[in-house]
Amino acid sequence: MSRVFLLRHAKAGWALPGMRDYDRPLDETGRRDARAMGAAMARDGYKPALIFCSAALRARETLEGVAISLKAENVAYSETLYSTDAGGYLDAIRTVGAAESVLLVGHNPMMEDLGTALPGGGDMNALGVLAGGFPTAGLAVIRFDGPLSQVAPGKGWLDAFLHPGNI
Repeated sequence: MSRVFLLRHAKAGWALPGMRDYDRPLDETGRRDARAMGAAMARDGYKPALIFCSAALRARETLEGVAISLKAENVAYSETLYSTDAGGYLDAIRTVGAAESVLLVGHNPMMEDLGTALPGGGDMNALGVLAGGFPTAGLAVIRFDGPLSQVAPGKGWLDAFLHPGNI
């Protein structure tokens, strides 16, 4: 069994004049939500073997908040996760080798596209919540029978969908 954890970055502030979108920091709500999501992940035993994080500031700050509770190890930062599409996220998942779990910290619409494409079924409540969108600091927990190198749309099972409103 393998698992994919998809974590959308927490709430960020608007870009100030002259600031690149890439450099937008989390706002206070985002920092609080990231810490709360990390605590929820630790509580539920969601500790990924590997972490791929977008190199954009708001994604890195989200991981910093989550990592307080998770004691995150094996982290790789990726410029690609900022600029690619859901197919690029899927490619990243497939490159993890023998790891049994991976956390991607990234952006919408890629998170929502991948989060709705990968599960072929799942917890009905979680599927219903995810169908309503992928909020900031949202976490999809998707299980697969085979290795992560063979992850494909429709082959996963959505075990849980956590977000700041339900943790």
